[in-house]
Amino acid sequence: MCATCGCSEPAAPVTFKAHRHDHDHEHGTTVRLEEGILSRNAAFAAENRAWLRERGILALNLVSSPGSGKTTLLTRTIRELAGRLPVSVIEGDQATSRDADRVRAAGAAALQINTGTACHLDAHGVGHALGELKPPAGSCVVVENVGNLICPAMFDLGESKRVLVASTTEGEDKPVKYPHMFRSADAIVLNKVDLLPHLEFDVERFGGFVREVNPRARIFPLSATRGDGLAEWVRWLLSLAAGGQPR
Repeated sequence: MCATCGCSEPAAPVTFKAHRHDHDHEHGTTVRLEEGILSRNAAFAAENRAWLRERGILALNLVSSPGSGKTTLLTRTIRELAGRLPVSVIEGDQATSRDADRVRAAGAAALQINTGTACHLDAHGVGHALGELKPPAGSCVVVENVGNLICPAMFDLGESKRVLVASTTEGEDKPVKYPHMFRSADAIVLNKVDLLPHLEFDVERFGGFVREVNPRARIFPLSATRGDGLAEWVRWLLSLAAGGQPR
């Protein structure tokens, strides 16, 4: 049981000895258990980060709410990077391998992690996946996290960059409604800009809400289906993979 969100965590179980309580300190126990889970995860994340850095691998933690177009962006990006940057994918979903199948069809190696009742991936599970996937040195690994704007914010996976995918169909106030996730992002993709003529969505207002919680994040307005804005997104990824500092 994950104390931070209440989901079960088969990838990183926490074992502790039950004991009788003669007085009430449930609140303190919960806090200590939560700190223990996050501390354990941070240690695994550090191992993953060192492993990736030694091999010169760019690792992205792709997060979003369900339906933002995260997998569509991923498959389109894989095709755009073909011949320029090899991509491998760790795919996180509660059930099915549908997204991993889409990723393989786009030309990338993929390993599926089904989390069951867990609502996020953790660094322990990602570390095992990296060992199985064996991404080549100098490549890019994308971890497509479970669709959820709450729990994944707290779990470092050892990634180089955390990329949050939002969409014009979700509402421009998402950054202030889910500040922890938006605050933790290094880049924010605003997807489905091709639908703007049919929606009441203010892009500038969205950007203002982002800046309220995260003034440092890079924002990429784009359409993963039509291709608007995709070139800038791909240039940013290639610059990161090359070790540059994109503006």
